[in-house]
Amino acid sequence: MLLEIENLKKVFRSGVRANDGIDLSIDSGEVFGLLGHNGAGKTTLVNQVIGLLKPTDGSIRIDRRDMIADPGLARRLCSFQAQSQVPIDGLTPRQAIELLGQLRGAAGADVRRRRARLVDALDLGEWLDVDAARLSGGVKRLVAFAMAAVAPGRLVMLDEPTNDVDPIRRRLLWQQVRSLADEGAAVLLVTHNVVEAERSVDRLAILDAGHVITEGTPAELKARLGAELRLELVVDPRATELPVSPFGRSAVPVGNRLMVGVPMDAAGPAVGWAESLQRAGAVEEFTLGPATLEDVYVAMVGGLEVRPAEMEESFDASAA
Repeated sequence: MLLEIENLKKVFRSGVRANDGIDLSIDSGEVFGLLGHNGAGKTTLVNQVIGLLKPTDGSIRIDRRDMIADPGLARRLCSFQAQSQVPIDGLTPRQAIELLGQLRGAAGADVRRRRARLVDALDLGEWLDVDAARLSGGVKRLVAFAMAAVAPGRLVMLDEPTNDVDPIRRRLLWQQVRSLADEGAAVLLVTHNVVEAERSVDRLAILDAGHVITEGTPAELKARLGAELRLELVVDPRATELPVSPFGRSAVPVGNRLMVGVPMDAAGPAVGWAESLQRAGAVEEFTLGPATLEDVYVAMVGGLEVRPAEMEESFDASAA
């Protein structure tokens, strides 16, 4: 394995356990998703891998080399796109991307060649020589991705790379994420976008309150849920109580939606039940389809209240 994390713990001075005994491994050529809501401990974990935070306990190895003992080596071996926007105002995308490639030690000709390829693949050409101060948030995110990918390390870490990106260019970005893995890098993708994660990752782990609560391929995780179909009901906002599922499977409320697990052989009765609720005015609309990774996520994480670790994830690194 390229990246090996064992029993990783991070306890802040406030007493918050942002990471609590995490074990993960990622291999070359793999896109690995780290899934979790805000405050689950994702960014804290990434900051420890990149050497910006010192763990309280545990080990981090890349190519069997100790990253905690040598955080400078960690930064040389890793490319990183942070969750926040990079401060590139005053630079053009051309300048910002090429500067990062040069800072990572790549040859100038190689940087320019790869920059041109990324700009073309992400459809950034019209903004190539525009001051970044005039760019939209989505275009800046694409530039930040190109900065991380222009001279990729052995491990490429992307923290919410699609934030603010429009749907068309988001697809282009995911193609480039896959290309990074196909070219031999290990990609650690941090996200709370469950739908996109399902399409893009080879394996993933769901993080909640600093713990890995499950790990596997999307297909493996969906199989563990035990429901072959998902009935999604949009409940009338005036309803005083939620419908009770008659199928003996998971029924999880998310806002004004109710997601109900349905066995494959109960598709007909499920539609009939939903139609009766719609006629009665209890639900506004419904859909029936295959179970998704979102169903697994909601079933395992449950209610998504903000946890204290969320505040710790935007810490000043000097506080560590």
